[in-house]
Amino acid sequence: MDFVTSKDGTSIAYNRSGSGQAIILVDGAFCSKDFGPMVKLAPLLSADFTVYAYDRRARGDSGDTLPYAVEREIEDLAALIETAGGTAGLFGISSGAVLALQAAASGLPVRALAIYDPPFNIDNKRKEPPADYITKLRKMIREGKQASAVKYYLTKVIGIPVIVAFLLRLTPYWSKMKTNADSLPYDAEIMGDSALPAKKIEAIMAPSISIAGGKSQKMLRDAAHAVGDELKNGRYRVLKGQNHNVSEKVLAPVLIEFFKEHGKDYQL
Repeated sequence: MDFVTSKDGTSIAYNRSGSGQAIILVDGAFCSKDFGPMVKLAPLLSADFTVYAYDRRARGDSGDTLPYAVEREIEDLAALIETAGGTAGLFGISSGAVLALQAAASGLPVRALAIYDPPFNIDNKRKEPPADYITKLRKMIREGKQASAVKYYLTKVIGIPVIVAFLLRLTPYWSKMKTNADSLPYDAEIMGDSALPAKKIEAIMAPSISIAGGKSQKMLRDAAHAVGDELKNGRYRVLKGQNHNVSEKVLAPVLIEFFKEHGKDYQL
């Protein structure tokens, strides 16, 4: 494990593996370099690339500096890209996909961009969370009620059934989700109103691919398709048989092909 210091002084922890062009993995809610899909994905990519799996701020071994703003997380990625040699490919999943899109749109030296299941709400097809949900999440975290924040985010923000949240309490995942709960308001701010930021997406010039699981919720498939349509230099792809919890063994070959194809052609 290594650390890089972000612009505001926050220490960002990361694992580096492999060799070749740099790829930075951007997690969604609850996950970190040591928990979630990137744990198994990183070794599959590191045979072909230098892979950076990092803890987003307020997660794992990374620090956190208040006040929070989405721009701080973009600065975290900027610091990682600088450490990686000045340019890098990005792969983001779920709310991490939205962060990766915003980072690329901000003008960071992103060589190529891949995302999976960005949770935008296209045409209001999903019930919106309560209007004050970010305030409520912040209050729960401030009061040390991380378990309540996890349940609230799962049921009121993501919209999973209460029974599923209850069953998760009985698994080893629950304690790890609570550990990273302090960052849940940050994911909420990244998502904003969950509307598709068409103008930001249109500003992305790097080669890009927007991927959806064939068995993911229709809302997620529609969102990934809409992103693919807006990208000037991108495309949309569906992974048959996959849902939001995508198999790393299915996803990795797609990412390897994409980043190999575009890693050297795009001139920043």
